[in-house]
Amino acid sequence: MTDSKTLADLVGHHARARPHAIALTFEAGPALPEQQRSFLQLHERGLALALALQGLGVRRGDAVALVMANHPEFVEAMVAAARIGAVLVPIDARAQGDRLAALIDRTHCVGVIAADYAAAAVAQIRPRCTSLRWTLCVASGELAEGAPGACEAPDYAQLVARHMQTDVPAGHFAPVDPDGPMQILFTSGTTGEPKGIVITHRRFLDTAALAASAFGYAGDDRLYSGLSLTHANAQLVTLGAALMLGIPCVISRRFTKSRLWEIVRRHQCTAFTLLGGMTTAVYCEPLSPGDRDHAVRFVVAAGMPQAIWRDFEQRFGVRVLEFYGTAEGGLTVNPFGKGPVGSIGRPHPAFSIRVVAEDGSDAPAGTPGELAFRPVSGAPYDIAYFQDPEASQRKGQGGWLWTGDIVRSDADGWLYFEHRRGHGIRRNGEFIDPALIEKAIADTGLVRDAFVFGTAAASGAPGERDVVAAIVPHRVDLDPSALHARLRETLSKNAVPGTLMVVDAIPKTASEKPLARVLEEWLRDGAAAKVFLAPSA
Repeated sequence: MTDSKTLADLVGHHARARPHAIALTFEAGPALPEQQRSFLQLHERGLALALALQGLGVRRGDAVALVMANHPEFVEAMVAAARIGAVLVPIDARAQGDRLAALIDRTHCVGVIAADYAAAAVAQIRPRCTSLRWTLCVASGELAEGAPGACEAPDYAQLVARHMQTDVPAGHFAPVDPDGPMQILFTSGTTGEPKGIVITHRRFLDTAALAASAFGYAGDDRLYSGLSLTHANAQLVTLGAALMLGIPCVISRRFTKSRLWEIVRRHQCTAFTLLGGMTTAVYCEPLSPGDRDHAVRFVVAAGMPQAIWRDFEQRFGVRVLEFYGTAEGGLTVNPFGKGPVGSIGRPHPAFSIRVVAEDGSDAPAGTPGELAFRPVSGAPYDIAYFQDPEASQRKGQGGWLWTGDIVRSDADGWLYFEHRRGHGIRRNGEFIDPALIEKAIADTGLVRDAFVFGTAAASGAPGERDVVAAIVPHRVDLDPSALHARLRETLSKNAVPGTLMVVDAIPKTASEKPLARVLEEWLRDGAAAKVFLAPSA
């Protein structure tokens, strides 16, 4: 750990202490070469980009959008922006049209650094973004030369190369306020429109340090993530923690469940992170002799279903370290071998918590309530959504961070996640655990991915929801009625989905969270490839 005040300071420290040690390895699939950055290269390229951005007129406080999957240029831009005090706006590379225009225009971005596969979408909306002055293009290797949609914007690599040999006099860059904004990080938007969280330099480094210590990463660890760097998890739990400790990390351009174990095996990774539906998707993969052929010590999981927890550990020969955290803050940890299976842990010593019942009182053990965090010092939790003071005030009401997530505690203080407020599945008066249904679906061996969610009950009963399972079959000729019959044999009557949606892929956020609201729209609009309604539905 260092006393660095910004990410640029931190990278500069490592560049002096261990210049040629490899900090980052980016892999983009078997068809493209891997890219690496030593700490010195990351420092020097970040410095060159900082000079290039200044040459483009970027000043302190200006916002610059990043529209790309995971590339080394993403991290270089983080370092460069921290050097000059610019504010980054990471955007999922799949965004386009109105959504892309709104994110760029709403945050007043003066420039965009886009991968070539996203450049056409950026060019299309550029006239609608009033503050946008320039675009830089990052070559991905994914587009053939001269292919339709190839980027016509100035080339990122050439611009950085022109500034690599520039001598920068001491004091060229004015000090950056550690409490100033580093980036605007958008929430996942699984239950509504995403909000832009203002992340300061201090908060980024403090949270990265917290993750490094809370998850017990060691100096000989090698971390891996396939999550998008547009999301807080990949940035802080993997990238930030690795940079804080000066240890290497491996990052995939995009998450791939089918190549997950091959990647961590090849790079001798010792830990990686899975979120929510990713765990079920990995568990759904066919058994393989290579399931235990790797160096992974433990998996840092957020949302490992209790139903598959032990099976997952045994099958893959790993330990599960379960945690809970939000992009806005707060942290609970269940270190492997200490807490009960299925628990999201206890609060990290840095935080106090409340579990608050609907009447505003503290919920007793065993009774569900909303989880709220506050620094253990008693200081009020500081939440800042970009240009949304009302939402910021609601989220931090009374000095507490209100997560919107319903949990319960046991007699020993271990916490258990129940559901997102307003999104629990209650059927015929019984609360249904989607994870049990997803495990039953996975255990049939008929699907590649599954996600269970609730929709407003057709009966109209208040608070009741019908159970829907979205499935991605291994074979296109899967008979949904045969799968449904298998589920009736293993699940209770209330847990059997009344509807099966057969889809080509489950829509997910940049953090690999299934988008229930999109699936509900598909179901309502008839956009699913096939919908099976149970006879009793």
